[in-house]
This record gives sequence, structure tokens and C-alpha cells, in this order.
Amino acid sequence: MEHFSKLDMYYFGHATHYDIYKKLGAHPVAEKGKKGIYFAVWAPNAKSVSVVGTFNDWQGGVNEMKRLEPMGIYEAFVPKAKVGDLYKYLIETKDGEMLYKADPYANYAELRPGNASRIVDINTFKWSDEKWMEKRRAGGDVYAQPIAIYEVHPGSWMRHPGREDEGFYNYRELAVSLAKYVKEMGYTHVEMMGISEYPFDGSWGYQVSGYYAPTSRYGTPEDFAYFVNYMHKKGIGVILDWVPAHFPRDAHGLAEFDGTCLYEYADPRKGEHPDWGTKIFDYGKNEVKNFLIGSALMWVEHYHVDGRRVDAVASMLYLDYGKQDGQWVANEYGENKNLEAIEFFKHINTLILGRNPGAVMIAEESTAWPKVTGRVEDGGLNFSYKWNMGWMHDFLDYMKLDPYFRKDNHNKMTFAMSYNGAEHYILVLSHDEVVHLKCSMINKMPGEGLDKFANLKAGYGFMIGHPGKKLLFMGQEFGQLREWSEERELDWYLLEKPEHRQLQEYFKDLLHIYTKYPAMYEAEDQWDCFEWINADDNFRSIFSFIRKSKDGKNNLLFVCSFTPVPREDYRVGVPVKKQYKLIFNSDDKKYGGTGAERPQVYKAQKQECDNRPYSFAYPLPAFGVAVFLYQDVQKK
Repeated sequence: MEHFSKLDMYYFGHATHYDIYKKLGAHPVAEKGKKGIYFAVWAPNAKSVSVVGTFNDWQGGVNEMKRLEPMGIYEAFVPKAKVGDLYKYLIETKDGEMLYKADPYANYAELRPGNASRIVDINTFKWSDEKWMEKRRAGGDVYAQPIAIYEVHPGSWMRHPGREDEGFYNYRELAVSLAKYVKEMGYTHVEMMGISEYPFDGSWGYQVSGYYAPTSRYGTPEDFAYFVNYMHKKGIGVILDWVPAHFPRDAHGLAEFDGTCLYEYADPRKGEHPDWGTKIFDYGKNEVKNFLIGSALMWVEHYHVDGRRVDAVASMLYLDYGKQDGQWVANEYGENKNLEAIEFFKHINTLILGRNPGAVMIAEESTAWPKVTGRVEDGGLNFSYKWNMGWMHDFLDYMKLDPYFRKDNHNKMTFAMSYNGAEHYILVLSHDEVVHLKCSMINKMPGEGLDKFANLKAGYGFMIGHPGKKLLFMGQEFGQLREWSEERELDWYLLEKPEHRQLQEYFKDLLHIYTKYPAMYEAEDQWDCFEWINADDNFRSIFSFIRKSKDGKNNLLFVCSFTPVPREDYRVGVPVKKQYKLIFNSDDKKYGGTGAERPQVYKAQKQECDNRPYSFAYPLPAFGVAVFLYQDVQKK
């Protein structure tokens, strides 16, 4: 391996050294016939830097690093160091303070509560997911494909009982169990929380210390590569959370790395989140941008990850996010937009999606910022998708209501369609909605006992039918009763109870409908592929709408009722005089319904209803969800 060259410095200084993780960090090499480890770190304001570790008894000065100008890169070759050794950088600041810092570019870390970096060779894994990767590259339009995401916190999805340690599944065990479950349920992707290394379990991985390292809680980097490889071979995409918004103040981490505000803005009005107690990256500094860009690229290109879900995008875009007057400073135009963060997003999204066709970049963005998924040429940020937080809040506000009061809040369920074409959306019911005394999904529902299950089933039916890709946090598919905690596994024992098993089966069948019919996913942001039959039936709290396929075949009619009142002869207007085949019926016995017999095919009659010339009648049960399949061959 070549040392850090002048060309490396040039690219790094322009935020375009896209393989920077191959140069900075710790790498096994051979120099003049000697095997050892090459270390390199960026610390421009340090007085001196030594690498210390188990190979030199943590003694400073033994392996002092050479400074390379003009950028302040420090490098050293250490013959005694080897794969598996722990290490840190001992940084002497201009003020004479001695700082022990973990390697920002480390590929592996000591298991917490330790916080040293660990030397590893990440190039040993033999990948065998060529079919998946080729399909990803050649897959064409990501918007025309089904995306149903299972959001997973690996340490609390499932654990080994009775073990003296925490009982975590390692990456390899998790791959086998999770792939089997996800495949059976009908999800297309998993979104993994807390994979980048982090010191504090209670942060769930959202306060990152190792942007280039899979957390050692669940195994080695090679184990993580196995996880991704295995999921791909089972036909499941892998999306990882990524947190370029802020980082923790831990003494071993990035904060004041070389004795100065190196990775963070120096002005605390820009460089600190008062609410979170964290530091904000300096997006105006090319080397910091390169650090973040290199991280995102490494996970996508080296670990074959299929997408990044970018956390807290709004906190990056707005200089006054979570701040009072006097706690923030305006940009050069006197506005609250972070121009440097905007430029960063345009750069990284264009780069990652351009270099990796088929990969996705997803924004967790909670405001009305325009064109989050718009093209850069049109002034957009070029994300692939945006979490639809507006839909989520309206949906949950509606679902929490006693059914009697839903008639006065009908528009909460229809409003999202008024802006559906503005962005490419993912409908999300994420981990954030089932913690901090917000209750689990089932316990948000009104009523008691089985009423809660009936309400949630109606809600899930509407969610799956509504345009937008889908995301559900683990456990909510079977009605986890307790709020989620990272300290324990999900309450899988609940599946011994029929109502939980029935809810799981219900959601599974909805997912399979979603992935089976192109009408559900191929053109979700286009009005001509969605049509309200009746968006105004607020008195009965019933919504009916159509999801249309581009070719006019296999269109789906959804009817969703949100009251406990059965409608024995519910009549729905339809656009064509065809046969309508019932393909999903919430009253089925396997979902906990009555199992009452009813026709499977309904022929539309020439009878006006819902301002349509044709209609048919159907016995709609309390909190009923019905999905009908029909053809419209007249469509060109």
C-alpha cells in the first residue's frame, strides 16, 4: 500500500477522495519485506501524534507518527502491530494536553464499555451475491418497484434466552433468522438501526462514534458482510441508518479531535445541538465532507448495502433547528438555511446514486422543505425517497380517536393525497412512534381488548392501500403490547395468543398483495394511477379508492371502514361494468373475523352511487377492510 500521497491530499482537500477509507485508518501492509500495519490520521492542529496500543503497551512516543504537509496528515508503519490489536491515537495538542482518541476511520472497535479501535482486514470476505448486485445495477426505475421495509433494531429483535451475556444474536445468526421471517412475511427490505459503532446503548445507534465500523456488539466486520451477503441471496435488500447530522461529545470520539473543533463548527451557535447535547459536523470543511461521503460510500460499495436512511435531515437543513433566539447564527443572506448542508446533500446524493444504480438515499425530513426528492438541476436535494411524516402524524391522530369522533377528523386520512405528487414518499410507522410513553401501535388504538385489534387492522389496511412505499417497525406486525426497549427482545410469546397471531397473518397477507400487484407500487406519485371513489363519507367514516395499474389490468378497489358499525348492504360506486373479485376480506376467520360466507365475485350493476354510473353491494363488517380485483381493458 502506498503512503498518503500528494494526490491523496489534493482529492481529500477537495472532498473528492471517495475511497478515503482505504488510505486513512489502520491497514495491514508489507514494507521492505516486513509485515505490519500502516496508520494514518488527519489531525492538522496537533502538536504531535503517536499511535498507541496493545503492540506497544499503550506507551506514547514509541510509535510517533510523521506529519505530512500541507494537510496535517500523520502516518506511521508499525511492524509489531497486527490484526486484532487494539489501538488509539495519542494526540498532543498545541496547549500541551494529551488526548487518547479512537480512530475516526477505524473499521472495527473494541466492545463497549471499552472504546479503543481494533485493527482488522476488511478485504477477506468472499462475496457471493453477484446475482443480486447485477439485478440492482440493471434494475431500472427504483420507483416502479415494491418497497416494504421491516425496521429492525438487531439487539432487541430476538435474543438467546438464559445466556450469561446479553444474549445478542450475532450477525450470522441474525441473517438466518431474520431472512426467514422477513421473506415469509412478505417484506422486501430490512432497515437496520444502530449498525455504525456507537458507545451508548440507550442512543440506539443515533450517536455514532465509528462511521466506518459495524458495531462489535454483534460480531466482526466479516460477520456483518456475511449478513448482507446472506440477505441478498435470499432476495432481501438491506438499508442502514446513517447519522451525518451530529455526533456525541465522548472523550475518545470526534469532539475537539486534535484539541480544536476539527469535525464540528467552531462557533457553538452552529456547532452544538442544545437539545441533544451533541456536536454538529462542519459541512463547510471539505475534509469533514469527505469523511462523511467516504463513510456513506464505503457501506454501499464495500458492504453492498442497498440504501442509506439519513437521520435528522431537518436538523441539518435549518440553522435554527431546536434553537432559541441567540442560539443560532443566520447564513450570509440572513436566512435560517444551512447552505453548506444543502450543498453537501446535493453532492452526496448525486454521487452515491450516480455511482451505484439501484441504491437509494432516504431522507428522514419532517418539514415542508421543497424538492427533497427533486433533481439537483431543478433545485432539489436528489434524495430517492422522503419519509412521509405528515401522513404518519395525521394517520396516528385519526387512529387514536374514539370511532365516534372520527367523522369530524375525516380529512386527516385524505389530506396526504393532496400533496402526494410533491415527493417520492415512504409511509412510515417507525420506532420513534412506539417509545417515550407514546405506547405501542396496538395500545394507541381506542377501546379495549379485541376492539384495539380491529382498529389496528383497519389502519393497516388503509396504510397498505395508500400510495407510498411502506415501513413498519418490528413487533408492530403482531401487536407488541409493551413499548419498545433496546434492553429486551420483542415479546414473541404473544404469538401464542390467537389475536396476535391473527394480526400477524393479516399484515402478512396485506404485504403479499402489495408486492404481487404492480398497481400497488409502480406509479405511486402519479394521479392517474390512484382514484378516490369516495373521500367524503365522513358520517360513516368509510374510505374507498382505486389503485390502478398502468396497463389497466389487475386494478384494486379498497374499502376501509373505521367504525364498529357493520354495513350489511354497503354499496360502492365503481368506474366500469365489470366483475369485482374479493381478494382480501378482513372478516376472514384466519384474521379473527366471523368467517361468514359471502360471494367471491360481485358484478357491477347500472346503478348510480358515489357519482359513478355503476355500483355493487357488499356486506361490510365492523372495522371492515375489503380489497377487490378487477380489469379495465378499456384503458389504453
